[in-house]
Amino acid sequence: MALAAPALRRYLLLLAQEHLEFRLPEITSLLSLCGGQFSGEQEIRVNSPFWILNIPSEEMARGLMKRTVCAKSIFELWGHGRSAGELYASLKNYPTDKMLPYLQSDSTYKVHIHTFNKTLTQAQKIKKIDALEFLPFKGKVNLKNPEHIFWILEDYGMNPNDIPEEPIHLYFGRWIADGQRELIESYSVKKRHFIGNTSMDACLSFIMANHGRVKPNDIVYDPFVGTGGLLISSAHFGAYVCGTDIDYNTIHGLGKASRKNQKWRGPDENIRANLRQYGLEKYYLDALVADSSRPIWRKGMLFDAIITDPPYGIREAPRRMGSQKETVKSVERSTENHFFVSSSYHLSDIFFDLLKFGAEYLVMGGRLVYWLPIYRPEYTEEIIPRHPCLKLISNCEQMLSSHTSRRLITMEKVKEFKDQDKDSYLLDGQYMPYRGHNSFREKYFSGVTKRIAKEEKDNQK
Repeated sequence: MALAAPALRRYLLLLAQEHLEFRLPEITSLLSLCGGQFSGEQEIRVNSPFWILNIPSEEMARGLMKRTVCAKSIFELWGHGRSAGELYASLKNYPTDKMLPYLQSDSTYKVHIHTFNKTLTQAQKIKKIDALEFLPFKGKVNLKNPEHIFWILEDYGMNPNDIPEEPIHLYFGRWIADGQRELIESYSVKKRHFIGNTSMDACLSFIMANHGRVKPNDIVYDPFVGTGGLLISSAHFGAYVCGTDIDYNTIHGLGKASRKNQKWRGPDENIRANLRQYGLEKYYLDALVADSSRPIWRKGMLFDAIITDPPYGIREAPRRMGSQKETVKSVERSTENHFFVSSSYHLSDIFFDLLKFGAEYLVMGGRLVYWLPIYRPEYTEEIIPRHPCLKLISNCEQMLSSHTSRRLITMEKVKEFKDQDKDSYLLDGQYMPYRGHNSFREKYFSGVTKRIAKEEKDNQK
């Protein structure tokens, strides 16, 4: 006889008000990583900081909060309503047997009030707490180190210019756990030993690792590794990390420094030193000088996740290894007398090579997470590169300017790679729209030029 599914319990998630588009894919990915799933019945207002989730257990709720950087806290929801009266009625209907373990006479507790989009006086807070005297609290109040913490959370809407007198929604619950927001500060790029001009913001790095469902003992690969910022977040979650980059100087930590008032990189400025800085060196496999368009790996499914930020060609044109026969070529010399011939590398080719690589080298169920630059006036979903072995999981936008953005694309391997899938995109009738990525650099700077001209014109008025 089949076992009955565990009863779902209601939890309230308090979210940070940044990177709003990234929050739902992160929470959904982490729930699946913890063994749960996101239900369409969840009470989600996408832009709101308050989400009600149905989760099978408190253990799963804690597992979610051990990973998320988009959520601040989670609470076991005891009651909620659109007015104080509705909240109190909801609390009176909450099963007493679920309350009592946390209200015993030998326990200690405190009640905390959180308001969104409004500030209350201390007298107002005390009045709201006193109104909960009908709850069967038997323990002693301890404001410094209580065993149980209860929260009243009030939502005063999203418009700071039109704050209502009374909250539009109220919640009451038992605090379970906080998220990992402190990682944003402790892993800040400003404090990092080895950085480049395009080192990824710490918050986004952790979001990418969570979208990729990175877990302990995974092998995570970045084919455009740069200074290794994306390896750090994966290593923090216990994954073994490696990467490649075509730039010899960056891989070996040589050449000009990116920091202000520092001319050259120091002897220990490298990717390994970055992981060592955070006590993560044991998870570092290696970083190799290699061309992402020409894989160096043996055949087979090698990686649990590929997490990367391909070059967009804004600061300099993307490049790949060329041959002496190519018409567009240049000989470049780097430190230590390393020579190579490079040729231009179109953005559309970068993304198709990346998807093809992910389709071939990801394990089944493994995820590819990467950034795609977009010229917003021409954007449609049809320009997102596709591959028959990869399923699109999420597509989130981060604005770069009024006319450009980049989209965080998450894909999952759902079909085993066959030789016939190698160049399948060439047969796709939608292939031509992808070519629009190749002119992203020109469109980016044309927008910058127009903005500067407009500012100069406005200043002359």
